[in-house]
Amino acid sequence: MNTQLLFFISVAFSFVAWGIVSGLYIWPALRVRPRAEALRPLLLLNSFRFLGLAFLVPGVVSPDLPSAFAHAAGFGDFIAAILALVSLLSLESSAGVVMTWIFNIWGAADLLNAFYHGNHAGLQAGQLGALYFIPAFGVPLFLIVHGLVFRILLQSRDQTVVREGRLTA
Repeated sequence: MNTQLLFFISVAFSFVAWGIVSGLYIWPALRVRPRAEALRPLLLLNSFRFLGLAFLVPGVVSPDLPSAFAHAAGFGDFIAAILALVSLLSLESSAGVVMTWIFNIWGAADLLNAFYHGNHAGLQAGQLGALYFIPAFGVPLFLIVHGLVFRILLQSRDQTVVREGRLTA
């Protein structure tokens, strides 16, 4: 079977699996929390995007990995991790909401940009070496998380208040 097809199947199944996990467990737990409390675990998860710097580590990825892709993906993820941490640290202030918007726009655009450039460069799954798991496992999760962050940010601040065990809108 074609390795590119296997890679595509891995990414597609990851989107499906993370979508189910998010729909059954993550969103129901977050939707009843105030904005800052709902955003906190999502931002914390994104603070691990520093792992994208491994695209720049020889031996972890194939020497054939296009350097333009490696640099954009590695530093794009690193910047997303920094923005996530700054957002997390300032979350309780109005600046925190602005920072979260900046992080979320940057982070989502970075992931979509990596997909585009990887496809445009003819990236082969084997060129990713040990980092195969990032686009096959992590990127679908992070894109879904970005969708959840956008949803939380777009909700009215008072929309997620729980009173007497019931959600009030």
